[in-house]
Amino acid sequence: MRRTRIVTALALAAGIVAATAGCSSAGSDRPLVAVTTNILGDVVSEVVGEGADVMVLMPPGADPHSFEVSAQEAARLRAADLVVENGLGLEEGVARHVEAAASDGVPVFTAGDHVDALEWTTEDDSGPDPHLWTDPARMVDVVEALDGALRDAGVEPDGTDAYLDELGTLDTEMSDAFDAVPDDRRALVTNHHVFGYLADRYDFRVVGAVIPSGTTLASPSAADLRDLAGAIDEAGVPTIFADLSQPARLAEVLADEVDVHVEIRSLATESLTEDGPASTYLGMMRSNTTAIVDGLSISN
Repeated sequence: MRRTRIVTALALAAGIVAATAGCSSAGSDRPLVAVTTNILGDVVSEVVGEGADVMVLMPPGADPHSFEVSAQEAARLRAADLVVENGLGLEEGVARHVEAAASDGVPVFTAGDHVDALEWTTEDDSGPDPHLWTDPARMVDVVEALDGALRDAGVEPDGTDAYLDELGTLDTEMSDAFDAVPDDRRALVTNHHVFGYLADRYDFRVVGAVIPSGTTLASPSAADLRDLAGAIDEAGVPTIFADLSQPARLAEVLADEVDVHVEIRSLATESLTEDGPASTYLGMMRSNTTAIVDGLSISN
């Protein structure tokens, strides 16, 4: 009986050790960097290289405004060497966990603190635009600041310079591609205000959004839809761009209210995908650029 108890106790202890090892990246002694969104997670992973373990909280295809984390992930967040967040109100579902980590003394790097932030505005409301990654030039500022924050946290990033070069190449490619869009076609409509930074960088007009807000958690009124339908008709916009992580139902309702033909195209704008071209930040931006150029070239 005593031998059975000893064996059982040893088995339980082994299970606890295995679970603990799983929580610490299989016993890794490298620093842990926790990242809220998968877009930033990809960027951080490229910059860090082999210098740290990177834990990305947001799964592929999730909505950054509303995703939540498990109790285990929240605990690891509070034990990280550095937390990287987007900020500017983006991660509404995990903000309290980041605040808890900061209260425990974990350093937090907020990407939005290191860019010239914009605001989304409507007739009735406004707020900080968190979608800074749609401008690769602003992402250069983020990566340069991130390099210092990583070093302060004891991480030696080995990919910073190479990734900055990649961002410069991406910016040039996007600029060249968008140059093919005539001035009278440089108008964007999305399911919510997501392309403010892209428009600012590459000289587009944001005609409006189906959800007149910087978050997907808001809802449009019937008057909002009617006003936007009129603006789309007046601007001759041929395509509405809806994010893959959000159902296109509202965009479809709006398209029904516009007298001219409006195509709806899905883009991976707020979350990376599990695989395919949009599974990395650079790939997502290149595929979105192609889709935007093609979508705005459609004849009404």
